[in-house]
Amino acid sequence: MPHPQARSVAVIGLGSMGLGAALSCLKAGLDTYGVDLNPQALEKLRQAGAVQAAARAHDFADRLEAVLLLVVNAAQVNSILFGEDGLADRLRPGTAVMVSSTISAQDAKAIERQLLAHQLVMLDAPVSGGAVKAAAGDMTVMASGPDEAFEKLQAVLDAVAGKVYRIGSEIGLGATVKIIHQLLAGVHIAAGAEAMALAARAGIPLDTMYDVVTHAAGNSWMFENRMRHVVDGDYAPKSAVDIFVKDLGLVTDTAKSLHFPLPLASTAFNMFTAASNAGFGREDDSAVIKIFSGITLPEKRGDA
Repeated sequence: MPHPQARSVAVIGLGSMGLGAALSCLKAGLDTYGVDLNPQALEKLRQAGAVQAAARAHDFADRLEAVLLLVVNAAQVNSILFGEDGLADRLRPGTAVMVSSTISAQDAKAIERQLLAHQLVMLDAPVSGGAVKAAAGDMTVMASGPDEAFEKLQAVLDAVAGKVYRIGSEIGLGATVKIIHQLLAGVHIAAGAEAMALAARAGIPLDTMYDVVTHAAGNSWMFENRMRHVVDGDYAPKSAVDIFVKDLGLVTDTAKSLHFPLPLASTAFNMFTAASNAGFGREDDSAVIKIFSGITLPEKRGDA
């Protein structure tokens, strides 16, 4: 017999994608709650019609049927769920927890074990698509977990995703697919930055180089999206350099566990790490181009 779909959901982590996911849940008619430390994000969600938005979920945990976690890493997931006065102790047995952070398969399995001890159901469900697709309810979800989790979270998945890939029943498979995806994303950004840096060195206007690539075979989604930031001289973070230091670190750790060489991903990891070490860690990940010396990059219009 199918499990009833959750209609009451808390989105924890109202960053660029989390806020979009929460707004998509509201548009789908779900009873939506929001949790974040950013008062501006909380107020935006309240104005959109959230049932409640607060710095933590404790006051409404017993009303939830589902939780969607869109925080940065496994440490934050563990702190929220199992830290001092953790949320897992306050959720009703049977609540479905959708973990959509980019984490390792090992971390996903460890989180599942702890959730099961609290009689909670987990879906290992990393996401991709960025802020625009999150706000449109059009994210891509790479999910693995038991049938019960998929059934309970069906309404949430319908609200936030344009495409749901059901990878399998084993927790950790979704996490691994996302890590492999991030290998490509990181390498594409790094390669795009290298190409644009070479163009700058050769004296080719970067807006011209960008236009050529985005209308030719060398284009990729990441080049088109991120190298636009370089052309505009705008490094306000949509996804920061340090996010890719973390994600490509997970890629290399996964490869080590499988005894598998990743020469391109290792180079990209070193490039992002160099950018972070140079002080660009909190800038947009396109700022990896700043590791190249001897070039002049466009400046944001209106900057002093």
